[in-house]
Amino acid sequence: MAAADVMEQPEEIRASSYVGFDSITDQIKHRLVKRGFQFNVMVVGQTGLGKSTMINTIFASHLIDSKGRFEADEPIRQTTEIVTNSHVITENGVKLRLNIVDTPGYGDQINNEGCWDPIVKYIKDQHSLYLRKELTAMRDKYILDTRIHCCLYFINPTGHGLRPVDVIVMKKLSEVVNVVPVIAKADSLTMDERLKFKKRIREELAYHSIKLFPFQSDEYDEDEEKENQMIRDMIPFAVVGSERNVILDGKSVRGRKNRWGVINIEDDKHCEFVYLRNFLTRTHLQDLIETTAQLHYEAFRSKQLLALKDASNRNAPSTTTQS
Repeated sequence: MAAADVMEQPEEIRASSYVGFDSITDQIKHRLVKRGFQFNVMVVGQTGLGKSTMINTIFASHLIDSKGRFEADEPIRQTTEIVTNSHVITENGVKLRLNIVDTPGYGDQINNEGCWDPIVKYIKDQHSLYLRKELTAMRDKYILDTRIHCCLYFINPTGHGLRPVDVIVMKKLSEVVNVVPVIAKADSLTMDERLKFKKRIREELAYHSIKLFPFQSDEYDEDEEKENQMIRDMIPFAVVGSERNVILDGKSVRGRKNRWGVINIEDDKHCEFVYLRNFLTRTHLQDLIETTAQLHYEAFRSKQLLALKDASNRNAPSTTTQS
């Protein structure tokens, strides 16, 4: 038999009459919708950048209490420890179990050395918790997934580039989680300042070899890679958050009103909030979940199991007999 015949791929055969196995997609969809989906997102950034407000804006719900000021002379209320807020959101019959991990504002002290350690430790602890449940002899049918699928990193809109602490924290985080940088309160920059700021940040990220989601992969088809490249060209997203409705041209819209007019956060001419929301919820939510499991968690899992194997080999009794 010729080698070419051995390597020949099986021929695709079209059924002469309807069999019905194409309904497997409907079966899978029904099973997944019934079970629901889990999405865990972490927000990281300096105090006062509107992290809580942005999460509430993205999911169109009051999920976490905003720590901002209601009056100009009121001191900024801060998140002082890592806090998880859990919610179940239902949309058109689809249940999403949403865990929002709110972190303390970092980089506010004179000495910021190691300020990122509690955040990185928390992410690794969730991987460790999942691994322990996975290795249990009588494990659950469905393991509760608390691994962080996305980290929204908030950048101060200074217009001058990243702070050294931003570079260090993003580099540390990108090794263990999908990092998506956003420029907070982008309405404080003019359009020219915003474009220059975004360009400078992209250059600094490339210079420091900080890998951000979405990653390059051969698994993406041409359309998916084109969409991912559009996201890479847009990152960091310049966003404005608001939980309040204002009247614009006789219509009620979510936005911010100042002495010069109204900033409509749903208008892509004003900010890139719509692109961020679509990216997180409509186009890349499943990709974020899968990348966490297949890339970040697998790297952690392999490292832990190899360490356990090495420790076991070191502690194993010697089989060499003495003469």
